[in-house]
Amino acid sequence: MTTLAHARFQRLATPSDTSGQALDVQYNPSELTFTKASQIAEIPIPGLDSPVLQFVRGQAETVSVELFFDSTEDGMGVGATPVTKKTDDFYSLIKIDKTTHAPPVLLFTWGKALPGMRAAFRCVVTSVRQQFTMFAPDGTPLRARLTVELKEYKPLTQQLRELGLMSADHTTATILREADTITAVSYREYGDDRAWRQIAVANNIDDPLNIPAGTILRVPKSNDTQAVPS
Repeated sequence: MTTLAHARFQRLATPSDTSGQALDVQYNPSELTFTKASQIAEIPIPGLDSPVLQFVRGQAETVSVELFFDSTEDGMGVGATPVTKKTDDFYSLIKIDKTTHAPPVLLFTWGKALPGMRAAFRCVVTSVRQQFTMFAPDGTPLRARLTVELKEYKPLTQQLRELGLMSADHTTATILREADTITAVSYREYGDDRAWRQIAVANNIDDPLNIPAGTILRVPKSNDTQAVPS
C-alpha cells in the first residue's frame, strides 16, 4: 500500500523558487478549504431600482488548513517533551523574516494532485491560531491544533501572463461615477489624463465639465488616443 506523502511547507529563498527549506507536518490534514472571491462595486444611478454592478478586481485565493501535533510518544509524565518543539517552526511562518522584512513566501504541498486539482499553493501565511488540547501533570503541552490561513502569492508578471488580457486593444465602456470627471476616467483607462479628448470625441461630448453621473462613456482602444492632439 502506498503511503500518502505528508503535507509540507517550504520556505522559498525567492518567490520564483520551486523548492526550499522544508517543514513536514506531523499528520496530514483531513480537509483543505479553498476560497476565491471578486470585489464588485455598486455604482448608484438615480432613478434605477438597483445599483449597477462593476467588477473592480479579483481577490487573492485563500486556503484554510488545520494541522495536528502530538508529542505523547516521547512520554506523558513530568518532564515530557512539549509539543511546542514541533509547532514553533510552523507558528513562526507568520513572523517577519529579518532579511526580507516580511513573512516568508511559501510553497504548500499536500501530495498527489487529483484530476482538475493542483497539489501545490504558493502563498504567505496571514494568520495562525494555536490551540493546546492536552497537558502533562506539570502543565507541559502535549497536543496542539494549528489553524493556518494562507493567501495566494502571485507576482504581477505572472498574473499578466496568465490572464492574457485583451481589453487594451478593444473599445470598452465605463459608467461615470459620482464626483467623477472625464479626465479621471482618462487616467483610469489610459494612465494619461490628457487623453480625455479622445473619450469626449467618441461620445459627442460638447461640455466635458458637465457630464451627469451615471453616463455610460464609450472608451476607444488605447492606440486610438494618438489620433487626437493633446
